[in-house]
Amino acid sequence: MFTKAIVRTPCPEMIHGITSAFLGQPNYRLALEQHTGYVGALRSLGLDVMVLEADNRFPDSVFVEDVALCTREMAVITQPGAPSRRGEERELAGVLRLIFKHLEYIRPPGTLEAGDVMMVGNHCYIGLSDRTNREGADQLISILSNHGMSGEKLRVGGLLHLKSGVSYLEDHVLLAGKQMFDHPSFTCFRKIGVPEEEAYAANSIWVNGTVLVPSGFPRTRERIENAGIKTVALQMSEFMKLDGGLSCLSLRY
Repeated sequence: MFTKAIVRTPCPEMIHGITSAFLGQPNYRLALEQHTGYVGALRSLGLDVMVLEADNRFPDSVFVEDVALCTREMAVITQPGAPSRRGEERELAGVLRLIFKHLEYIRPPGTLEAGDVMMVGNHCYIGLSDRTNREGADQLISILSNHGMSGEKLRVGGLLHLKSGVSYLEDHVLLAGKQMFDHPSFTCFRKIGVPEEEAYAANSIWVNGTVLVPSGFPRTRERIENAGIKTVALQMSEFMKLDGGLSCLSLRY
């Protein structure tokens, strides 16, 4: 069960964030409303949410997940693969140092964004993508090993991050899009398939027995509910324009 989360308020510069979505420029005021709804959903599910101030130096800083990985006993400060995001991790390290007894770091030339890390119990699946390289993944595996955990690398084909295409819903259930559904690393899981036309919904998050899903993807939501899992749909249109999903907006621990 999660008890806490960290989020960062969107900054006005988010309208100039990195994107390959071709969905138009985000509406900043609407993004603030959607972010407030997201925080409210986390709190309604029992989480104590720390809301960090907006940081206009970094347009993509609302996506706090990418710059740190939180485990039960320690946090890993990552090394973002996107050059414009380097520096976000330093301030967040100051926050996490007050929470976790142990902080670990990914060092150059390694790059790693935690959107490429899917944690299943004490094991992490680490996607090799344009944002996470082999050196960064190997560093993370070494760190995990030193803390009684494990990790494995897998290729991410055609996805920004691993968790753009697959999400762990606990109880050995995966929500998986077309690119990851038949991946050999996931043969032991029970899988819920995401229709190809609803690929964005593959990034949904389990929070204390409920799955938060993006609004506008009814077939995916129906399949999750048919598997016996409660859902809550949240508006995500303005973050979708920046290739950002539900998991990207918080660090949950």
